[in-house]
Amino acid sequence: MPSRQPIHYGDAPPQVRAVFDDIKRSRQIQDVNNFWKYLAHDPPTLKRTWESIKEVMAPGALDAVTKEMIYLAVSVTNGCGYCIASHGAAARKAGMTEQMFGELMAVVGMANETNRLANGYRVPIDPQFDK
Repeated sequence: MPSRQPIHYGDAPPQVRAVFDDIKRSRQIQDVNNFWKYLAHDPPTLKRTWESIKEVMAPGALDAVTKEMIYLAVSVTNGCGYCIASHGAAARKAGMTEQMFGELMAVVGMANETNRLANGYRVPIDPQFDK
């Protein structure tokens, strides 16, 4: 059982409400998810994290589905169940199919395996890769 409880909009101080309002407006949602409600215990972290996510996940050279799939892959590797659920849903909403998910998980598994092998064997970097 978590020691803290979520901070809901009605109970939030003005600086938290301002961030919640921006999240709701930006994502066109009625309420923020639990991640933000728990980060609201530290308003500066809430604001900084939202501003960073908004910037990183904004349209750019990578499309939305690619960004969400990368976020999902890192979340799987880090073992963050919350982020797996959240960014898995976001990736599906952005267009990730079940076939894409399957291939992504295969790549994540393979990369984790070969990364550990390379680290364990202390494989030196080939000159052509070290640029």
